[in-house]
Amino acid sequence: MNKVISRSPIFKGLTEEEVADILKETPHSIRSYRKGQTIAQRTEEVKNLSIIIEGSVKGEMVDFSGKILKIEEMFAPKPIAHAFLFGENNKFPVDVIALEDCKLLHIPKIEFLNLMQKNSKVLTNYLNTISNRAQFLSNKLWFLSFKTIKEKIAHYLLNLSKSETRTTIILPKSHQELAEFFGVTRPSLARVLSELQDGGIIHVNRREVTIIDKKKLLELIN
Repeated sequence: MNKVISRSPIFKGLTEEEVADILKETPHSIRSYRKGQTIAQRTEEVKNLSIIIEGSVKGEMVDFSGKILKIEEMFAPKPIAHAFLFGENNKFPVDVIALEDCKLLHIPKIEFLNLMQKNSKVLTNYLNTISNRAQFLSNKLWFLSFKTIKEKIAHYLLNLSKSETRTTIILPKSHQELAEFFGVTRPSLARVLSELQDGGIIHVNRREVTIIDKKKLLELIN
């Protein structure tokens, strides 16, 4: 367990032995969650620094119509909602659900605050992770600003592709996962992919997507 925790961004640069010493001196708990179990609900107060030490979780939002928008998937040894641990409105921004059976390390906020006061490396790591999180959320907001599914898909594919010419990429998500990520139904996603393919912009073969006309993709988001 200490080996996994030492690879977490919060404990970056610390050895397994140093992590073991920290946990001996810092009150904490380790909880197990079943696949599909709700770990935390949106608007619930963030009372602990929580780190995934086994398995994976997802953050998602459900609107009033029941449509699910998957925000992010997180795997061990990532922290959860660490940017919301402090502040006036320190509540979970999304529902956190176990993607599979998993285990989380929980350190109460006051205990983590004491730890940061004692260990400058943990403090620096925490500040770096907050900055990285702010950048991720900024990019996420920019992505969500695209109004149509076609715009979102174009931005997503262009972000995966770094080449200026014809490029073949393997999607890291299934079509169902992409639909949840975009906040649309799978048939809607399939329809737009077909339109892009019929327009000679891309070619789709399951998870393999070949960008044929990158200029037209760029035109969609400009």
